Amino acid sequence: MKISTKGRYALRVMIDLAEHHTGGYIPMKDVAARQEISLKYLERILPVLTKNKLIEGVHGKGGGYRLTRDPSDYPVGEILRLTEGDLSPVACLSPDAPPCEKASECKTLKLWRDFYEMTNRYFDSVTVADLMNADTADLYVI
Repeated sequence: MKISTKGRYALRVMIDLAEHHTGGYIPMKDVAARQEISLKYLERILPVLTKNKLIEGVHGKGGGYRLTRDPSDYPVGEILRLTEGDLSPVACLSPDAPPCEKASECKTLKLWRDFYEMTNRYFDSVTVADLMNADTADLYVI
């Protein structure tokens, strides 16, 4: 599994919106400048976050984006699954995968299933608030 720039940038946007929250809307050009991400690239990420109600946006003067929940209510796993899709390490574990004909005899299925569950549990245990407030070394304890 490899997290793409889309997933990583989505996390950076969410953290930035949380860190600069004042109750109002934050212009995306400000986030783009602080995060050194092109506005054009952010325009590909924002619709996913908006459509799924992680953020809300207003166009025009005084517009921008803001979080819809408290930073502690955003698990990293939710953001990554929205931007990356399913986080399964092998195709046969994807929710839309057809049943594998070799599953009953597969010697590695348990390994991949355990890894998948561990990955999801870990990403779901870390929130945007954790990323904002913690020393990054604190996040690696499982």
